Amino acid sequence: MERSFGWLEKCRRLWKNCERTLNTSLQFVHLAFLALLLRRLWAGS
Repeated sequence: MERSFGWLEKCRRLWKNCERTLNTSLQFVHLAFLALLLRRLWAGS
C-alpha cells in the first residue's frame, strides 16, 4: 500500500487538494492510478 501512495506523490494535482467535493478528489485519484497503470502497460509492451 505504501508503494501505491509513493506513486501517487508524483501527481502534482493530488498534492494540493483544491477540489470542492470529495467525489471529485476521488475521481482524480482514480485517474492518477489509471494513468500509472497505462504507463506501466505501455512500457512493458
